[in-house]
Amino acid sequence: MTSQKNKMTRFGFFAMTASLFITVYEYPTFASSGKTLIFFLLLCGVCWFLPVALGSAELATIKGYQEGGIYSWVGKPLGTKFGFAAIFFQWFQITVGFVTMIYFIIGTLSDVLGIPELNKIPTLKFVTVVVIFWLLTLLQLKGTRITEKLAKYGFTIGIVLPVFIMLALAIRYFMAGHAISTNFTNSHFLPDKTNIAALVSFVLAYMGVEASAPHITELENPKKNYPLIMFALVIIGVVLSTIGGSVVSMVLHGTISSNQGVVDTFQALISPGKNTFLVIVLGILVSFGVMAQVSSWIVSPTEGLRFVASKGLLPEKYKQVNKYGVPVPLLIVQGVIVTIWAAVLTFGSGSSGGNVAFETAISLTVIIYLSAYILFFLAYFVVIFKKQSLPRDYQVPGGVIGKSLVAGLGLLVSIAAIVTAFMVPDTMTKAEGKTYIVTLAVSFIVTLAIPFVFYQLYGRKHQRKETTSDENDITGV
Repeated sequence: MTSQKNKMTRFGFFAMTASLFITVYEYPTFASSGKTLIFFLLLCGVCWFLPVALGSAELATIKGYQEGGIYSWVGKPLGTKFGFAAIFFQWFQITVGFVTMIYFIIGTLSDVLGIPELNKIPTLKFVTVVVIFWLLTLLQLKGTRITEKLAKYGFTIGIVLPVFIMLALAIRYFMAGHAISTNFTNSHFLPDKTNIAALVSFVLAYMGVEASAPHITELENPKKNYPLIMFALVIIGVVLSTIGGSVVSMVLHGTISSNQGVVDTFQALISPGKNTFLVIVLGILVSFGVMAQVSSWIVSPTEGLRFVASKGLLPEKYKQVNKYGVPVPLLIVQGVIVTIWAAVLTFGSGSSGGNVAFETAISLTVIIYLSAYILFFLAYFVVIFKKQSLPRDYQVPGGVIGKSLVAGLGLLVSIAAIVTAFMVPDTMTKAEGKTYIVTLAVSFIVTLAIPFVFYQLYGRKHQRKETTSDENDITGV
């Protein structure tokens, strides 16, 4: 049982969860869609993010489903093999996502600090990614207290504050008579064939809200607070993403850089063409916010994997924790994999590791994670129709019909987003598009196979008896 001194406050858990999915580094990508970003954010917010939040709130309060997060949510209804695959996808996608987030940090800092080589020289960029990631990993070794503090400050001064400063500056900017960019005015609210592929990026805006679930036992009064936090996160996520993306789209003219667009926006609003003190400070604050996001992701999925290891599905050493409850062996493996991804994406982009690598990393992150969400919604369907008698503290409103609608919307959007991820963005040349598709397809196929092959060769033989018993109880064997 978690001691009282390790309990998280509502705001601490809220900030940690918010920092898992609120993606400031995605604002420039949103902005490239112009007015359509509002449609996509509302569509994905209502038809995808809300179903995930509602389903998570119910599954997390079902008796016997609380431990292990998505592993139990999927594994209990569908069987251990699929639960293992779901937690693997949730964890493995972020090993790619870490690189994406740190690319943004590097792009922002290289701009505001006047060190363009940091973002242009592949070797230097790779080394910087690795150094930032491992330093943030070391900070997590003293447990979730450090992570909670980083999340609180990162969310408030690294995400919320810069976004509202950006909004205030934009209002002043347009009141002074500046024209709204054609990136925004020449676009349409509804998507067309030229920007439908952007759907995958907007799903990413809301991914990760359930990843803090393995820490639910550390939350004060989780039965009451977890559902409330989920609802609050839906509102905050939609509002912040819409404000941030819209301002970038309205202010920047011409091509919008994926990993430097936020700083370019601050420059345009404050001091066109140069970095003033305020631009530098805001760039550093946003970078800090993304670093806090990286910190939250470093520990959340690994806690789920540690639970999986305790069930015998991973080698014994991976359930080991230090005196602060941190699974150090898992963090080391995670760090090695992130280092490999950093090399593949930075040197394998065929260029300077710029927009092609950034876009590939984003798409790969999303489609791997969506594989877990597809299992999540399928498992929720099983709970809806076959596990209605299981005791729970929260129910999605609407009975069987309401729950089916929620799960169906989430599943359809998940499948659609995977399909659109394989559409080459219009901003890429033919050669860049080929690199993008090949890297994305090969990485995705290999990743899909890994958990099922590993489970067949290792997990099936070593799983604990109680895991087998749980699965038999669930499947009726």
